Amino acid sequence: MLILWLKAFHVIFMVAWFAGIFYFPRLLVYHAQSKEKLVHDQLKIMERRLLYFVTPFAVLTAVFGIALIYQYGREWFKLSGWLHAKLTLVILLYLYHGYCFKLLAEFKQDKNKRSARFYRWFNEFPVILLFAIIILAVVKPF
Repeated sequence: MLILWLKAFHVIFMVAWFAGIFYFPRLLVYHAQSKEKLVHDQLKIMERRLLYFVTPFAVLTAVFGIALIYQYGREWFKLSGWLHAKLTLVILLYLYHGYCFKLLAEFKQDKNKRSARFYRWFNEFPVILLFAIIILAVVKPF
């Protein structure tokens, strides 16, 4: 029963985290496109609030994921190749999240040098990771 609660909270916080991780780069697209100072000032506030709002969800996703691994045990972990692949992708996602803070700082200081097109592509990376992570977690191909 405990494992089911851990899974439920792991998924809940993961969904909340991804909602923000999908929207944050979209704000950067708008920011990179705009030439108006008032728009930039508003987007800076929105970007900061969003990233700081979803970061605890990222932490709680990890906490409940680690708790699940602990509950399943060391032997299960050793034999779950799909989980090792999933964790590799999850680490990439946390690096992506950390890089978002770097981008936040660049925009805050008005030092962005990338185009809106870059941020559109940047926005696709977590989508691809999500697909692969879900497939690994559900299908467990190896």
